[in-house]
Amino acid sequence: MSKEYVVTLNVPPSLEEMVVDCLLVLEIEQGFSSMPVSAHHHENKGLSIAEQVTGRQKKIRFQMYVNGTDLARLLVQLREDFIGSGIQYWVSPVLENGVF
Repeated sequence: MSKEYVVTLNVPPSLEEMVVDCLLVLEIEQGFSSMPVSAHHHENKGLSIAEQVTGRQKKIRFQMYVNGTDLARLLVQLREDFIGSGIQYWVSPVLENGVF
């Protein structure tokens, strides 16, 4: 059995549709979800005046559940398509999952 992971991406809103297209083409087995979030960071680099004042930046968060094989394929594709785009990501192992 392969190990499973949750991948989280924080994406600038201007790239939302491009990321959706990329993830749909990859056909992640479990699909993915997206939601608007406010990102908070101590650096003001690239923030508008309003974002600097409020201390938050609008982002779109994508989350997906993937196995090890899909994880490697996903990260390769994201690096190829979005290098230098400012997309923040992290990968977390899944300890347990199921449906209630």
